[in-house]
Amino acid sequence: MVIAVTGASGAIYAHRTLELILQSGASVHLVITNTARHIIEVELPAEKADLLLNSSDVIRHDINSYSETIASGSYMTSGMIIIPASMGTIGRIANGTSDNLIIRTADVHLKEKRKLIVVPRETPLNRIHLENLMKLHDAGALILPATPSFYSNAGSIDDLIDTVVARVLNHIGIKHNLDVRYHGRN
Repeated sequence: MVIAVTGASGAIYAHRTLELILQSGASVHLVITNTARHIIEVELPAEKADLLLNSSDVIRHDINSYSETIASGSYMTSGMIIIPASMGTIGRIANGTSDNLIIRTADVHLKEKRKLIVVPRETPLNRIHLENLMKLHDAGALILPATPSFYSNAGSIDDLIDTVVARVLNHIGIKHNLDVRYHGRN
């Protein structure tokens, strides 16, 4: 499993996703952009930032290295999640400009027809954003905006975050115990 964290606001989504995937026992390759590192430090309390920035439970990769295993189509993964996905990263993937390891790894997942989940957090979206998202969709990526659902009667921000993360985990095939599904009217 590859998790990529880019320079969009929403580091809490990356933290919770990584936390639950590690709890599932899956192996995680982690790539974080320099801008994302700064945002993680600004948006998250130290103990949550530490999981993303310092955990020894993940295989870390240098954003600027193309010689990493995950940059090759011959290296098998169970999928890739870009969470949150900046519009800059989305644009570069959509237009095939592999200028860092995240873009290259996403390109590999698309060409190898592997799961690629892109979680944009930007709002509002302009025409260029929408066109790039459509290109990724048409190339085989799942676009899963960081849009929480409210039917689960969330009592906290963390509960709202879980509504998005649960969908990501469902689509990538990671079992979890988050009860955020719609259960109909009571």
